[in-house]
Amino acid sequence: MEPQDIYYSKAEYVETASGNKVSRQTVLCGSQNIVLHGKVIVQSDAIIRGDLANVRTGRYCIISNNAIIRPPFKKFSKGVAFFPLTMGDYVFVGERAVVNAAIVGSYIYIGKNAVIGRRCILKDCCYIEDGAVVPPETIVPSYARVSGSPAKCVEELPDCTLELMLEFTKNYYQHFLPSENSNANTTRLRSAP
Repeated sequence: MEPQDIYYSKAEYVETASGNKVSRQTVLCGSQNIVLHGKVIVQSDAIIRGDLANVRTGRYCIISNNAIIRPPFKKFSKGVAFFPLTMGDYVFVGERAVVNAAIVGSYIYIGKNAVIGRRCILKDCCYIEDGAVVPPETIVPSYARVSGSPAKCVEELPDCTLELMLEFTKNYYQHFLPSENSNANTTRLRSAP
């Protein structure tokens, strides 16, 4: 199946020298503490809370509309401490997902409306279903597909998951194109050559 082209308004996005495409409608709190390593797409109304602690993403990460990326915290007797959030390469975060994890590995798919509880660790090549709620301090193993609330492992993913996520995120980036006219948010099928 040929990937669809996703068109965006060029005026609405800022493109950096390293190929990051960040919507002007994105809320970047504490932008000095946010590191996007290149070819990262941050879509409109996403929130990244760099004011709480450092947030680092790898390459080819897609952060969808209304997603929230928030560093994890831990309560102590003297107050609350926030810890850095690290995200690997080739990660897709779906619309309205909330990520409060300590570590998000590489080659990970996080579905729409999924909630990743505080201080979770998502190992490489895992798949979080739409609407799944991963409880705080959970370790999701590599090649696990989790679903439900609370999220449980429902199946083991195939060995080719790494290649599938690499191809999915790269294709998404390559087909995320500025529109010729001002008509943003239009999605059209790519015509055959």
